[in-house]
Amino acid sequence: MKLGFRLGADAITLLALRMAVALPFFLLIAVWAARRAPALARGDRWRIVALGVCGYYLASLLDFLGLAYISATLERVILYLTPTFVLLFGALLAHRRPTRRQLVALAISYLGVLLAFGHDLGIAGGDVVRGGLLVLGSAVSYAIYLYGSGEIVARVGAVRLTAYASTVASVLCIGQYLLLEPSGLPTLPDAVYGLSLLNGTVCTVLPVLATMIGVRRIGSGPASQIGMIGPVSTIVLSLLILHEPMGPWQIAGTLLVVAGVLSMSRSKI
Repeated sequence: MKLGFRLGADAITLLALRMAVALPFFLLIAVWAARRAPALARGDRWRIVALGVCGYYLASLLDFLGLAYISATLERVILYLTPTFVLLFGALLAHRRPTRRQLVALAISYLGVLLAFGHDLGIAGGDVVRGGLLVLGSAVSYAIYLYGSGEIVARVGAVRLTAYASTVASVLCIGQYLLLEPSGLPTLPDAVYGLSLLNGTVCTVLPVLATMIGVRRIGSGPASQIGMIGPVSTIVLSLLILHEPMGPWQIAGTLLVVAGVLSMSRSKI
């Protein structure tokens, strides 16, 4: 994404290109998952559409828009807060009282974000506030998807739900671009299309498939903990490839957020 911005593309265009590449794969997965599955109830159809809008479309859109203003490192740190929002939704909506360990993990995580946010704020100024709020909205949106999918996933199945919701999001992202840019794709460097191909396959479809297989083989708990490697690797790549600055406060904040979320992942949300 950040490389695409540097090559002159905007968030709406990059998101449309990413989903245009991923859509055929999601359609194939959806057809495969629906072969022997029962027909969806009408209520579940609308729930899947709502989850696709909130969880994949809106979360991706806000994330891409926010990345235009903040570093990839801060973006990953903020997105790490997604499990904390799932916990808060459970406490507010389902009246599930958090444990002392979960409350401590929450405090550690939010302290870490404040440290990382303060580092970037001192470098980029007001744009960090705008970008940070957009990415925070992305984390909240995806947390709503995770919380809302808890009931329906037992009836629909994880693979089919993910494929259907991702298809809805892909169509919305492409339609959004066509609505805002009816004249077609702007003139962009070939590298943008190459990056979009990589982003749509290796960074979008492949993680979805890998997560599905991982959850099926080792369970959701171990899979979620292993999945924490992804955001950490993004932070490392932002240093090596994008050469984004990372000071001691941002390092400390990242470690605190990782520690808090890891502690929370070991307890039932």
